[in-house]
Amino acid sequence: MCGIVGYIGDKNAVPVLMDGLKKLEYRGYDSAGVAVYAEGKVQIRKYKGRLSVLEEHLDKEKLSGNLAIGHTRWATHGEPSDANSHPHTNEKGDIAVVHNGIIENYLKIKDFLISKGYVFKSEVDTEVLAHFIDYYYEGDLAEAVRKVIKEIKGSYAFAVITNREPDKIVCVRKENPLIVGIGEDENYIASDIPAILKHTRKTYLMGENELAVITKDDIRFYSENGEPVKKEVFNVDWDVSAAEKGGYRHFMLKEIHEQPKAIKDTMTGRMAKDSDTIRLDDIKLTAEELERFSKIFIVACGTAYHAGLVGKYLIEHLAKIPVEVDIASEFRYRNPLVDEKTLVIIISQSGETLDTFAALKEAKNKGARILSVVNVVGSSIARESHDVLYTWAGPEIAVASTKAYTTQIIALYEIALHMADLKGTLSKEEIKTIKDEMLNLPAKIEKALGNKEEIQKFASKNSGEKDVFFIGRGLDYAVALEGSLKLKEISYIHSDAYAAGELKHGPIALIEEGTVVVALMTQHELYEKMLSNVKEVKARGAYVFAIAKEGNKEVETIADQTLYIPQVSDMLSPTVTVIPLQLLAYYMAVEKGCDVDMPRNLAKSVTVE
Repeated sequence: MCGIVGYIGDKNAVPVLMDGLKKLEYRGYDSAGVAVYAEGKVQIRKYKGRLSVLEEHLDKEKLSGNLAIGHTRWATHGEPSDANSHPHTNEKGDIAVVHNGIIENYLKIKDFLISKGYVFKSEVDTEVLAHFIDYYYEGDLAEAVRKVIKEIKGSYAFAVITNREPDKIVCVRKENPLIVGIGEDENYIASDIPAILKHTRKTYLMGENELAVITKDDIRFYSENGEPVKKEVFNVDWDVSAAEKGGYRHFMLKEIHEQPKAIKDTMTGRMAKDSDTIRLDDIKLTAEELERFSKIFIVACGTAYHAGLVGKYLIEHLAKIPVEVDIASEFRYRNPLVDEKTLVIIISQSGETLDTFAALKEAKNKGARILSVVNVVGSSIARESHDVLYTWAGPEIAVASTKAYTTQIIALYEIALHMADLKGTLSKEEIKTIKDEMLNLPAKIEKALGNKEEIQKFASKNSGEKDVFFIGRGLDYAVALEGSLKLKEISYIHSDAYAAGELKHGPIALIEEGTVVVALMTQHELYEKMLSNVKEVKARGAYVFAIAKEGNKEVETIADQTLYIPQVSDMLSPTVTVIPLQLLAYYMAVEKGCDVDMPRNLAKSVTVE
């Protein structure tokens, strides 16, 4: 995944690009570069490393121009280097391209272009685009790009400028995000809204396979066949500060603390204290349609997959419908048994996750109904779905997902309760009881957020560990998987999560003197069994950090450290239990001096396979 920003207007484009790229650096940070039309030619400046490296060079040089495109990179083809950084140009250097995604057939095209005498300077697939556009160029940049996209295969969003037509930017998107910002005597492009929010709230969301031609006074969209496309303006109603740290040390910590509000927002309008029903926005799912579904698939990646595991329990427990949870990157390769009697629930924070988007299309082609749970309005997954339930988490900047996870779970509670209502598997009184407790979750999460002392104590003592194990049963096991993922992705400490009942089937062999075990013990019906599991690992020398509900004092007699969360029903506990695990990962990473918001080798939204 990479970040793209572009500007055309009367101002110096360089500060606009640098400001936008800073907002997108979470999308890729192994190199950065700009292409600026200045002094009658396209001038390229690009460097390996963080965006600050590029910024230092540009500050010294004072490069200035009214037309520019910029890029921050997360490597997919070719190692991070100056040569492999974007933008890439044709041999003459008068056509420049920035690109997010993968050109799957680039080797075939590269061989063709080499046979025509083109010389390549990098290892990346993007350079193919610059030379291929040059090959087709006959005085009309948009037409050359249109010919190229008929030949290339893959998923991509890219933008092109040339000093032969210095009055425009031409850009295309397929399965990768790209938006166009509308200004006065100036216009913008970007991979994500925060990059241009400082300058405009009026945007166009580019559709699949659309091509845009952008000048300072005009924006025109075309289909892949060259037909004009009319689009509605999307007005962004975010606060500019929503994409800033707001006084917190890191975006991740800010977003952890935003969860009470995000959860409340995700419930607002869908459930109310004076109602015993759940409204799913504009989703038209009838009891008759629900009865026709023989099976439900939940498909997602990473943190969203872990939310899906909670969703499986909720739907099966409340609505009595069989659910299978699949990792999106595996789903379409196993020829899943999906047909018109299948409901597929797709979960993605960005709505652009490529593996998840591909799984959606596979299921849709097989006749399934698609209900997506996404955070980004107008994203690719949202547009391709039959129904969408948005999580109102707001922009999530840190790579490690926090508020996206909890709001996804809230959305899955809403779906499960709505299905239970349609099927009659719960009475109105039972639905109201669950709903009323859900409305109290923000206050319980606020309370959990205030209990940091034990977590910071744990982090201070254990940040030097090489291995940490998480154990739990039932819903606690699903949350343990998420806690383990958070720890490993931002602190680089190896961690695994196990269903506690499986310890004796192999994993307990890993426990030795001093091994750190985080034990989740919030499920009332499984509490006694978890006590036994904690005793098992303690008998083999483990250091146990237990997380339990208030009042369960017995665990203190066997665990080395205990943290209590507010009392909450077993079914709703994941939204509260995960809070200390997010904070645990955060403080462990801080103790180690890790880059919390931008962990190595990771990117926020995975838009490549």
